[in-house]
Amino acid sequence: MTPKTSAPNAAGTTPTTLTLDERITGALVGAAVGDALGGPVEGWTPEQIAERHGGRVTGIVGPWHGDDWRTARPIAPYHKGDGHVTDDTLMTHALIRVYETVRGHLDAYAVADHLVPDLMSRPRWIPELEAEALPLQRIFLAEKWIVTRLHYGHADPREAGSGNIVNCGAAMYMAPVGLVNAAHPEAAYAEALDVAGAHQSSYGREAAGVLAAAVAAACAPGATPGSVVGTCLALAKDGTRSAIEAVCEVASRHTDSESALAPLRAAVAPFDTVGPHYRDPSLGARRPSRLHSIEELPVALGMLLVGGGDYRRTVLGSVNYGRDCDSIATMSGAICGALHGERAIPAAWVKTVSEASRLDLHAPARALADVAREVFFRDTARRRAHEAAFTALAGVR
Repeated sequence: MTPKTSAPNAAGTTPTTLTLDERITGALVGAAVGDALGGPVEGWTPEQIAERHGGRVTGIVGPWHGDDWRTARPIAPYHKGDGHVTDDTLMTHALIRVYETVRGHLDAYAVADHLVPDLMSRPRWIPELEAEALPLQRIFLAEKWIVTRLHYGHADPREAGSGNIVNCGAAMYMAPVGLVNAAHPEAAYAEALDVAGAHQSSYGREAAGVLAAAVAAACAPGATPGSVVGTCLALAKDGTRSAIEAVCEVASRHTDSESALAPLRAAVAPFDTVGPHYRDPSLGARRPSRLHSIEELPVALGMLLVGGGDYRRTVLGSVNYGRDCDSIATMSGAICGALHGERAIPAAWVKTVSEASRLDLHAPARALADVAREVFFRDTARRRAHEAAFTALAGVR
């Protein structure tokens, strides 16, 4: 029987139960919607966002440059806005397809054997390009690195992430790892670190592990924003842990994202290597370090606390933070969705994003739920076999 939860939904009522399927659907739909909400204001400051939109963003908006989006710099030729998802969702769905193929736990070799061919040889509808194209033609340079290192460079998959720029590129699509390991954040953390080794190193890889753990923790019966953050702090290492601790300590003093925007940025700034100008990173940006952290994960967790886990408040706070806000909203949206299910996500947003992006946002969730069950049953059988073997070895009765 599925344990009861008291999580409120978007209508303010209290659902009686949340199944595995509901949590997986909530997380994946929540991540995609957050991604689409943040895409059109990515790279700008809270002040610029407010000036452009006459106040804070409260829903889906159009491209920053309006009808001139095809030629406007620095984001041309991408149609960011109007409900279009970005590379965060494209990579998330690609990783789910790997799970569908492998139907088991993933590692760095699964990235080489399955994710790379998917990115470079199978055209799909790319919402921001408004065309059928290879995912490789849309993803950022840090993700193209996977193809370069694994397909052309034949690097050991477990080490291929070394040398890449350190950013949130791996963390932004690690929610499926947390969902396959639902309610077992330690396992999610370990699996994500292995998978992300093919893509990232240092604090970029660490963030991938912690994000997966956060999503897994959010799936646990009775989970709260506080319990999710507590799990992250228990697992995170080095600068990532310090950044989460600093940001969440500040976040605990706020219940309104407007008042939290500047304090959260100030709290994460000492750990963020990009620097104050998002589109003009400092010379020390994105280099390996045990002292630093990506910005996106700590801020997503901070907004989770500020918003009390409410999907709308948490994700809109993430969006209006600016900078890499599509990835921040992807992460916070996944966690809120896992906590409360799809019922917490405004249905109109889901409909708009699905139709505008020409994506079935529910099919990946159904597929991943099936895989998660298969993985759990095999894990259980292995644990029982190990228990029997160890009992025999140790003479335990």
